[in-house]
Amino acid sequence: MRLTQNLLLPIAAMTLLHGGFVSAYDGLVEKKVFTMPTYTTVGGTTLNDVKVGYETYGKLNAAGDNVIFVPHFFTANSHAAGKYRESDGASGYWDPIIGSGRPIDTDKYFVVSADTLVNLNTKDPNTTTTGPATINPDTAKPWGMTFPVVTYKDSVRVHKALLDSLGVTKLQATAGASGGSIQAMQWAAEYPDFVLRVVHVIGPGFAIHPYVIELVDEWILPIKLDPKWNNGDYYGREEPQDGLAQALKIVTISTRAFGWAEKTFGYKWADPVKDPAAAMDNRFAIEDTLNKAGAARAKSIDANSMIYMAKANQLYNLGDDVKKMKAAILFVPAASDGVFPPELSKRAAEMYRAQGGVAEVAVIDGDGGHLDGVFNVAKQGEAIRAFLAR
Repeated sequence: MRLTQNLLLPIAAMTLLHGGFVSAYDGLVEKKVFTMPTYTTVGGTTLNDVKVGYETYGKLNAAGDNVIFVPHFFTANSHAAGKYRESDGASGYWDPIIGSGRPIDTDKYFVVSADTLVNLNTKDPNTTTTGPATINPDTAKPWGMTFPVVTYKDSVRVHKALLDSLGVTKLQATAGASGGSIQAMQWAAEYPDFVLRVVHVIGPGFAIHPYVIELVDEWILPIKLDPKWNNGDYYGREEPQDGLAQALKIVTISTRAFGWAEKTFGYKWADPVKDPAAAMDNRFAIEDTLNKAGAARAKSIDANSMIYMAKANQLYNLGDDVKKMKAAILFVPAASDGVFPPELSKRAAEMYRAQGGVAEVAVIDGDGGHLDGVFNVAKQGEAIRAFLAR
């Protein structure tokens, strides 16, 4: 069985069954680092030496206006397409739609993706981020839970500084899935004259739903229940790997759907000779696979950073800022999504049209759940291509 990426599990750690990508982006990708001497958060805390990693695909034109920014989802990083090395087992998570001749065409567009602040993949050498695992210069120790609360607006503002440093003068679009869709929309609200279009894939619309506020809290609960979490003070000692593994397992199953579970696992046993009815420790294949995937993935994640990323998602609410937006929006929900059902996209599209905005909806068919917006986004690739061309 091939391991793959989950909404909250980036491709670098591949965790669940997937049919596999055909590499689209030509050439190897270089991960770079952007640094800001200081940044003051929305909440008013000034941070020094702020760093985020980023990568680019295609070439920036002389006018600096052929750019598409691709923010990543909850637990991914900026590896949206291509490979770092020929020997890499997998390409970036949206490789099917980013590349030469693909819907986000790198022959035409200069595509940029960047790691968020408090990115949870701190143990991945291809991730650079400032967050709770970063050393606090005042204490010479990791910030831990004393790090200030940051929102997606903070990440967008840092990423705007990155684009300014690259000479970008206009965004043809922001395009992202899930947490990336939230950032894509936040861009249009924060910089209405800078962003022409938004591709909002498997997103909530203009605010996080109350149901998802609680759902995200459930995702991180196992971390906080692990005694080794120690209120976030675990650096330099044994980390809360068990709680983190269970958190990732919960995320996986809640971002999938009935059809995916049935097709992928059915009622198979984890071990053909160990009937789950014969002993409490005998498991079904779906239990065993998700347990092992969560444990493997936990090795590359910082638990505190996952908690901070959860908070960033919970705080998303554009409110009256929607009225400032000028960008055309393409909503791309997934039919079987239980996290952000299509109804949320349709409702947001109607609201945006009512205020005079341009909004379209293109639904991804399938029974893979929320993650169809990551793995099967190419089903609406032509809708994305046409939207970007208008």
